[in-house]
Amino acid sequence: MGSTRGRRGPGARWPLGLALVGALVLVVLLSSLLGAVRIPVELGFQILLHQLTGGWLFPSVCAGSGLTPSACTSRVFIVWDLYFPEVLLALLVGAALGLSGGSLQGIFRNPLADPFLLGISSGATIGAATLYVYGIGIADADLYLPLFAFVGAVATGLVILAIARGRYGSVETLLLAGVALANLLSAVLSLILLYNPVGGEQVTFWLLGGLGLADWTIDGLALGAVLVLGTLLCLHGRELNLLQLGSEVAQSAGVDSNRVRRRVLILTSLLTAVAVAFTGIIGFVGLVSPHVVRRLLGTDYRVVLPGAAVVGALFLLAARDVSYLAFPGSVLPLGIFTAFAGVPFFLYLLYRQRQVSTMGAV
Repeated sequence: MGSTRGRRGPGARWPLGLALVGALVLVVLLSSLLGAVRIPVELGFQILLHQLTGGWLFPSVCAGSGLTPSACTSRVFIVWDLYFPEVLLALLVGAALGLSGGSLQGIFRNPLADPFLLGISSGATIGAATLYVYGIGIADADLYLPLFAFVGAVATGLVILAIARGRYGSVETLLLAGVALANLLSAVLSLILLYNPVGGEQVTFWLLGGLGLADWTIDGLALGAVLVLGTLLCLHGRELNLLQLGSEVAQSAGVDSNRVRRRVLILTSLLTAVAVAFTGIIGFVGLVSPHVVRRLLGTDYRVVLPGAAVVGALFLLAARDVSYLAFPGSVLPLGIFTAFAGVPFFLYLLYRQRQVSTMGAV
C-alpha cells in the first residue's frame, strides 16, 4: 500500500482512466464488425452510425457499397441484430466479472480471489445441467437456461451468506467453505451427467462460456442488473479501502467490517449469477482485471472497482475478437481464450506473492 503506485494522485489517474474508456469505445465499435461473416469496415461503420443515430447519419445505409436491397438488409441484420447484441453482452458480462473480482479481492484482502472462488459458478452449472440433462423446458432453452443457472448460483450464494452470518464466519472460513462447496457441487454435477450422459455435450460447451444467448432482450435484462448491482458495489469503495487496513481500524472509523463483507458478498453473488446465467462460466476475467487497474490507477477502491469493470469489458471483448480472428467462421467458447491469457497471469501472481503483495499485509 505504500508504493507510489498506491498513492497515485487524481491528476495522474484521469488521463489513464480516460484512455481506458476511449479504448473501450473503440474496441466496441471494431468488435461490432467481427463475426462469422466478414463485413467491410466502411460498410459496417455506416450501418452502426445509421442505426445509432436513427438514420440521421447515412440515411441510405448501404450507399456506395454496390449491394442489392436484399443483400443490404441482410448485412444490416447481421451487424445490428447479431454482432452488436453479442458485443454488448460481452461488455456487460466482462464488466460484471471485473467488478465482482475487485470486490471479492477487497473483502477477502486476497489478490488471488475471483468471482468463482466461492463456488457460485458451480451452483450455476448445476442449474444448467438440470435443464439439459432432464430436458426441463428444453424447447425454450433461451428462456429457461439463464433462469436455472441464476437460481443455482443464487442458492449457492445464500449458503455462503448463511456461513458468513454464523458465529465462525471469518474470512478464512468463507474461503474454505467456498472451496468445499465448489468441490461438492462438481461431484453432484458428475453424478447428474452419469445419470444421463446425453446432455453432457451441451453442459460441457456451456461450462466453457459463450455469447450464444445474446439478443436485445437478454442485453436489456443484463444491462439493468449490471447497472443496479454494479452501482451499489461501487458505492462501497471507501469501506473497502478501510478494510485493507484491518478490521480494528475500520471499526474505529465507524465501519462494521462484518456487515460490509456480508453486503458486498450478497451483491457480488448476484452480479456473478447474472453474468454466469447469460454466458456460462468464463474464468480469469475477475482475477486479472483488478490487478491491471491497481497497476495503472493505484489501489484506491473508489477507482479500482469502476476501473475493473472497464478492463473486464475490454478483456472479454478482446477474447471474443481473437476467437473470430484466429478461427474465422467458427464459434468457439470464450473460456478457452480467457484461460490462455489468465493462466500465465495467475502463475505470475503466485510467483510475485513470494516477494511482495499487491494488496498490502494482511
